[in-house]
Amino acid sequence: MKRLVILGGGYGGVKMLLSLLDSGIPKDVHITLIDRNPYHSIKTEFYAIAAGTEADKNVRMEFPVHEQVSCIFEEINKIDVESEQIFIKDFKETVPYDYLVIGLGCEDNYHGIDGAEEYTESVQTFQKARSTGLSVGNLKAYGKVTVVGAGLSGIEVASEIRESRPDLNIRLLDRGETVLRAFDKKIQNYVEEWFASNEVEVLHNANVGYVEKDGVCNNGVCYLNDVTIWTAGVRPNYLVRELPFEKDEQDKVVLNDFYQVPSQPNVYVVGDCASSHFSPSAQLAGQQGEQIAEVLLALFQGKEPSKPKEIKLKGTLGSLGKSDGFGNMMQQPVTGRLPRLAKSGVLWLNKRH
Repeated sequence: MKRLVILGGGYGGVKMLLSLLDSGIPKDVHITLIDRNPYHSIKTEFYAIAAGTEADKNVRMEFPVHEQVSCIFEEINKIDVESEQIFIKDFKETVPYDYLVIGLGCEDNYHGIDGAEEYTESVQTFQKARSTGLSVGNLKAYGKVTVVGAGLSGIEVASEIRESRPDLNIRLLDRGETVLRAFDKKIQNYVEEWFASNEVEVLHNANVGYVEKDGVCNNGVCYLNDVTIWTAGVRPNYLVRELPFEKDEQDKVVLNDFYQVPSQPNVYVVGDCASSHFSPSAQLAGQQGEQIAEVLLALFQGKEPSKPKEIKLKGTLGSLGKSDGFGNMMQQPVTGRLPRLAKSGVLWLNKRH
């Protein structure tokens, strides 16, 4: 019996699992999926959970059920790549593997800033996004919210909270000279104008010195606020950072063309933990997962796997509340209602699949 263990039921892990099941895995293969939650969570919608505009059940999906698939819903304590087994919290027995796929995603990067981890909310996990939503929802009228980081997550969180709670005072701290540095200038200007017209204060060239329970110190000026939400960067899950594999400057595991760890080719890495010239995204993880499934299926069948094709991403979409948005579509910057509708359509299709 060949034992395949998948760590993490995110976009990469689920896409790979679905692809394997759709293709028909050999009867001598057993798959174990390990995730902290008993469902796949749609992470691209966590900003709506944080703003209180979406119900939990709408961003959860059941894992596939199959006679050759078993699931363990618990925290992972350690990945032992020498003995090829996984240590699970509160489990007396370990989970051995012949093939391992690591898709544990990312966690917040606090960059060593004092108080950031202790006193900020987050949208990196379902549990943290729900905590953020509770904190924001419990604010009294005219409460103060500061969002640290003006990338895609920060923009969506700030705009969704503004639409959900027009009474709140919202401040966005941006490290650069414009929001969304990775996007086209047209999109940057559009988002800046949206925030200005919706009374969200944006402070550029931010440099957070420290965070306290009731405030943020930026460039020597300390701002009092009720809730601070951290969206200022991520890094691979700590379990992956501890592994004895070669990593890039972002602590992501360096892989060969087949998504294998060169020193241990029975170990694969997908998504935010895998070194790539692309920026992390659900779309990227999903395509990587599908390609890993093709490699594994060939190996299970005793064949030489073909080199995966070059990944081609279809673009990035972002929201500004429920009726406005932005994104790159057909390699062109687009703003307004169309990209927002497109994002809703992509979400609908993913749920149906």
